Amino acid sequence: MSSGFATFSEEHEAFRRTVRGFVEREILPHVSAWEDAEGFPRELYSKAAELGFFGLKYPEVYGGSNAGPLYEAVMHEELAKCRSGGVAAGLGAQATIATGPLHLFGSDELKRRFLAPAIKAEKLGAFAVTEPGAGSDVAGLKTTARRDGDHYVVNGSKTYITNGVVADYVIAAVKTDPARGHKGLSMLIVEKGTPGFGVSKKLKKLGWRTSDTAELFFDDCRVPVANLLGAENDGFSQVMGNFVWERITLALGSIGAGEDMLELARRYVTDRQAFGQSVAKFQVVRHQLAEMATELEAARQLTYHALRLHVAGEWALGATAMAKKYATEMACRIADRALQLHGGAGYMMEYDIQRHWRDARLGPIGGGTSEIMNEIIARQLGL
Repeated sequence: MSSGFATFSEEHEAFRRTVRGFVEREILPHVSAWEDAEGFPRELYSKAAELGFFGLKYPEVYGGSNAGPLYEAVMHEELAKCRSGGVAAGLGAQATIATGPLHLFGSDELKRRFLAPAIKAEKLGAFAVTEPGAGSDVAGLKTTARRDGDHYVVNGSKTYITNGVVADYVIAAVKTDPARGHKGLSMLIVEKGTPGFGVSKKLKKLGWRTSDTAELFFDDCRVPVANLLGAENDGFSQVMGNFVWERITLALGSIGAGEDMLELARRYVTDRQAFGQSVAKFQVVRHQLAEMATELEAARQLTYHALRLHVAGEWALGATAMAKKYATEMACRIADRALQLHGGAGYMMEYDIQRHWRDARLGPIGGGTSEIMNEIIARQLGL
């Protein structure tokens, strides 16, 4: 399948081959063991950093390459073919949500303290927004940060935080002025080892099992005012801006995973024999694969459209919501069909398709549910 027209250049495709080689060499041989261990070694971050994966759209002064978001888009698409949503999520989070807000809103001092070492994987980060009582409702967050001299005193909790256990710092959404609702939200960097801040537990999940997903607590945690990102009470727009790119990357990851699932299913039915011939000769099987390929291409073009708008500097909220919703739901449908085509073998742990099937289900939930995407789309229609 073509990777789209007028989107990626030959230089981007050369980088795609670099990421693909990294996946084949450093991840695929170890995926099964990492799934059993429900985690992967920190060393993998360092290996990814050596190839520049975490600084693709960041300035050279902080150790990035300033190559641009299209290179990062390629990375997310190819990492999703590693057959472990958790590994792709962990590496992807370091490249995007753990560093993006620092790049966009951090002071030069904060960028040198956190962004530069994060690009080198010397520090790992996490983006802490979701709370036990407030998922997609960012305005309903309860974690507070009360100003006390040169510090904020933070109290509350976060959950479903990718890389939350291993993180050396978290970028936390907090209410600095609870009376103002979403207009009283701010973003604070909280460092590991700060008294009153810690990990309540590492969460066990249906899919993304290799992803380090944490529940965090803040108990009279004192954070320097200097760790504030941007202006106080300007956090809501920061979170929303970060969500746009996160949702595009989730859609891109669904495209990459969809490609891999289609290829796994095609290979399996081609090699499998039934009634004296290849299963791929059966019309019903060929038509299933044709439908999967069509859905994948539709999701690709919708996602690339949102990507092109974003790269051009447009506030592509509606197009991004459509891409995120359709691409992640497409991955679920392809996973289900691919599992069905594998028959009983699809349920065996030694087959990669069962992992794809489990991992895909998080797509329509994480980064804003499909229901939230529908609400955004409806608002774009003036409803």
